[in-house]
Amino acid sequence: MNKLIILVATVAIIFACGNDTSKSTTSTTSSAKKAIASVDGKAVYQKNCIACHGVNGDMGVSGAANLAESKLTLAERITVLKNGREGTAMVSYSSLLDEDEMKAVAEYTLKLGQ
Repeated sequence: MNKLIILVATVAIIFACGNDTSKSTTSTTSSAKKAIASVDGKAVYQKNCIACHGVNGDMGVSGAANLAESKLTLAERITVLKNGREGTAMVSYSSLLDEDEMKAVAEYTLKLGQ
């Protein structure tokens, strides 16, 4: 079991340190604005956060915070996503997620404790 946890943590850290350079920098059109408004926070969470935080936000791999019990506000959660959290394995996701994705995943994490 310990080997599995170490493997999952290692994969999560490697993934978190990756950089997606394929993002387009084209201007936003009205159809793109509609797509941005409908970012699926749960899908973003499942793609980027489950490895450490788990399905319910309470897995705690590599010291990950228990999101189901967190008292952070929406703005504070977005700040953690943007900047990471010093002294922990939580890295900045500003190079992996855009503003709308960070807001959507932060909003989704607020629902984990309900």
